[in-house]
Amino acid sequence: MSTTTTTTITSLPAPAPSPTPNTTTKGQNRMLLDGQPTNYGDFRDDLNRDGYAVIKGAIPLDRAKSYADAFYTYMEDFKLGYTRTNPQTVRRGQLPVMNEKGMILDYGVTHEQWVWDIRGEEGVVDAFARVYDDEDLIVSFDVVNVGFANREDMPENKPWPHQDQDPSKPGFRCLQGLINLNPNGPHDGGLIVCKGGHALSSQFHHEMAHEERIPAWTPEWYGYTSAGMDWLASHGLKWEKVCAGPGDLIVWDSRTPHYNVAPTGEVDRLAVYACFMPVREVGRGELVRKRDAYERRLGTTHWPNAKHVSKSNIAMRDGKPCPVARERPVEEPVLSERVFRLTGIPYLEEMERGKEV
Repeated sequence: MSTTTTTTITSLPAPAPSPTPNTTTKGQNRMLLDGQPTNYGDFRDDLNRDGYAVIKGAIPLDRAKSYADAFYTYMEDFKLGYTRTNPQTVRRGQLPVMNEKGMILDYGVTHEQWVWDIRGEEGVVDAFARVYDDEDLIVSFDVVNVGFANREDMPENKPWPHQDQDPSKPGFRCLQGLINLNPNGPHDGGLIVCKGGHALSSQFHHEMAHEERIPAWTPEWYGYTSAGMDWLASHGLKWEKVCAGPGDLIVWDSRTPHYNVAPTGEVDRLAVYACFMPVREVGRGELVRKRDAYERRLGTTHWPNAKHVSKSNIAMRDGKPCPVARERPVEEPVLSERVFRLTGIPYLEEMERGKEV
């Protein structure tokens, strides 16, 4: 499979004036992401056309570097032998448990203070607010990802092209995102997307409905078979490696075919996933489930409405609980009022008091 490399240079303009909460105009200009020409004059034009976009400098460079340092420190502080200055310590037994894609799923990492600080960055939240035309958002309790440049002892990261949306529920439903913390060029691993695939998603699933699906743990995941990949290619779609700098935010429509690749160069890939959606699109029961996940410091995958919640934070190593397993983060999150609203809990409390959200 041939790929090309692209860097979308789009900056986030100054935030628009905040809309009045609970007005009937909220969300009227929510993006459709139908691939039709738009004229926003910012990253939203790229997102609508290509199914993804890079927002340059969503987090200032100095803070992005401090977050990268916090990420490395987090892994070193497990005291399993890993140190960032010695590539020979990149060994599975010297690192926290992660899957072959580089995701650290357990240990309460989704609620570490530094992870919450990244989610709450104004430039990150504002980008999603622009897409949804709504500032009353909730955020996913999603995981972090490290792709080590030295992979001698790491499992192979095989291609896994997929979309994170149930084909039976078409249209734009979820905007996924990740915050990049290290320089991420053509050889530094990371996100690869099928440019423009979101706009042909309905056509693809209609024409390929006869094909047996790859088994998945949730209907909100659809894997592309070799026949599916041939269909994408036959319709002129090409795969592109997305490049980004420290502090850049990458967003993509969940219908856009994508996966991640391992580094082949000398720079580690560091990323934190964060997805947002309007609270007005979330039911009370979902907010109750989300509150429980927050209080127990559990993850929710990329769905902010807590469609899926982890059962535990205990990492398993070789079939047994990891010797340094833990149920809660090392540094419990202390959130500002603004960031705490992203948990959904204040909105739920307003519902419970009978106030419209």
